[in-house]
This record gives sequence, structure tokens and C-alpha cells, in this order.
Amino acid sequence: MQLPGRLRSTTLGDVLGAVHRARASGTLEILEDRGRIHRVSVVEGLVAAVELDGAAPSLAELLRRDRLVDDDTLRRSLLRAMASRRLHGEVLVTEFHLTRSVVDAALRKQLLARLHVLEQLGDAQLHFRVAVRSPRGALRERPLEAREFLTGRKRARDRGQHEYVRSAPMPTPRPASVENVPVPFRVLGVPAGSDAAEIKRAYRKLVLRLHPDMHPAATDAERRALAVRFAEVTAAYKALVA
Repeated sequence: MQLPGRLRSTTLGDVLGAVHRARASGTLEILEDRGRIHRVSVVEGLVAAVELDGAAPSLAELLRRDRLVDDDTLRRSLLRAMASRRLHGEVLVTEFHLTRSVVDAALRKQLLARLHVLEQLGDAQLHFRVAVRSPRGALRERPLEAREFLTGRKRARDRGQHEYVRSAPMPTPRPASVENVPVPFRVLGVPAGSDAAEIKRAYRKLVLRLHPDMHPAATDAERRALAVRFAEVTAAYKALVA
């Protein structure tokens, strides 16, 4: 399987199409020049997981947006998942009696939403790692089908190749892998092993940005989204410091 070295010369749809045709298993790494690494895990050419380095649609946000789970249940289940270091979806099913089908549907929506974020990138380095395992929580047994993750994707043939050919920027050093960074560190946006002072600084910044009371002009929906995100950050902080 031959993939272009950079995203500017192709599209995410074309790359995923090539991976699907090759029935490849491994991880597609998308490395932005500013240092962010995003990963798309595939199993025999089908998308099983999408990890974004930065803001990403969470399972809680999708469940709340579709009014499938109330805010109190989401808050308590998030805290329970953080404290027990289990997946949020697993906790919702086993301890809060949400049906598996509802969680699975939300997880598939989450993968598609994250692919949409990646599709907006103008350029990035592309690497395919055959030996890299899918992350914890990947949909290995029932990954996204090709019709789900390829339908509607932009293709180079649809827009004209000249739109993707740009002058090549200077490459930046490859950052250390974040693959094994525990979830609480990722939620707070700090490196694994950060000391208590650094964790507290990151938490305080996020509190100022996310606390609903800091956004008096926000709509009810926006305030609910802020509350869920704030609960995630607080749970991560307590898991690391408290």
C-alpha cells in the first residue's frame, strides 16, 4: 500500500479509501506541523478508533446532545469512570443500565464526528504504522463499515488536484508519542508524569475557561455542554491530585 507523504497532496477520503482497499490493519498517524498527532486505527481496512490530539467530541456530549442520558447520570458516570479507570461507555452500561445499542450508536457517531474534524485539516504528514495496536475502547469487533466512513468524503478528483498542491513547509521535529498517556493527563492537556503544581495550573486554566458561571451569555445548551466538560476536567484532576 502506497500512501502520499502529506495530506496536502490528497484528501482524507482518498487515504481512507486506499487503506480500505488494501484491507490494512494498523494505525494511520496524521502529524500536523505544529506538533499535534491524530490517529485513525483500522482493522482490515475498517475504522475502529479515531484519536484526536486536542478538542474532540466526547461520548458524554453526544449522549446529552441527543437527550439519551440526563446531566446528573452523565456527571456521576463520568466521575465513576475516572475513579475506576474504566471506559465511560462501559460504566454507563454495567452500572447505570444504559443499553449497549445506545452506547454503540453514540460511539459510532463519535468516530464519524472526529473524522469530520480531521477532514478539515489542510496539511499534515501521513504515516501508517502496521504494528501499532488499536487503543483501548476501539470498536474491533464491529468497526465502521466503508459505507459509513467513506460516503460523502471529499476526494481530490472532486476539487482539482491544484487545490491541494502547496509549497512544502519546513518539517518540524517529531514529538514524543502520546499513545500511552493516561486519560486524566490527556483531559487536562499535560504530559504524563507532570507534578502536582503543573497539574493544578492546567486545572485552574480550564476551570476559568469551562465553568458555566464564566459564560453568562451562553445558551442553555451551551451551559449544559460546559457543565459536562467541566465535570470531566474535575474528575481528571481529582484522579491525579486528590
